[in-house]
Amino acid sequence: MPYRRSFFVLFALLGVLWTSASFAYADDATALVKRTTENMLKTLEARRSEVDRDPSLIFGMIESGVAPHFDFERITQGAVGQSWRNATPAQQRALVNGFKQVLIRTYARSILSYSGEEIRYLPVKPGRQPSTVTVATEILSPGSAPIPVDYRMHNNSGGWKVYDVVINNASLVGNYRTSFSNEIRQGGIDGLIAKLGEMNTRTGE
Repeated sequence: MPYRRSFFVLFALLGVLWTSASFAYADDATALVKRTTENMLKTLEARRSEVDRDPSLIFGMIESGVAPHFDFERITQGAVGQSWRNATPAQQRALVNGFKQVLIRTYARSILSYSGEEIRYLPVKPGRQPSTVTVATEILSPGSAPIPVDYRMHNNSGGWKVYDVVINNASLVGNYRTSFSNEIRQGGIDGLIAKLGEMNTRTGE
């Protein structure tokens, strides 16, 4: 999956108004992104022998260090699309929990395969909606063309969280929306919940 290399940059912070203060926020955002990414990689490096013996440890590291900075409910709602409104509260919780674990597993695979790729941080752009921004980055690997990765953020009760990731102009949410729509047509909301559970138990998924 192309998104496996997209989660090295975790999150950013930017003021909503494009004043001189907003550029200071952008500087803070870049520093925050770098610090969080470096902390995750340093933690993995320090505990590499433990993780090699028990790879499942990586999930707890991501849960505590990365997951709080993603809005999994909004991500899931966007991926499920219009069918979200037809789901019961219990089904919505199951969808969020299942999809969250899918994304954590995807990120785990990307971070475990990290081999020193450089991350270039580009200027932050205002989002299309109020209280949203796009953090633009590029993943650089020797001998390969840069991979553009954009992180769409929104202000969530005073904090900024990721609600979509766009790689080479392909949206994470949009990509899953297509496959989720097919699952819902075939098996309804419960069918999608079951599929997410299957993805989270299948080796190599």
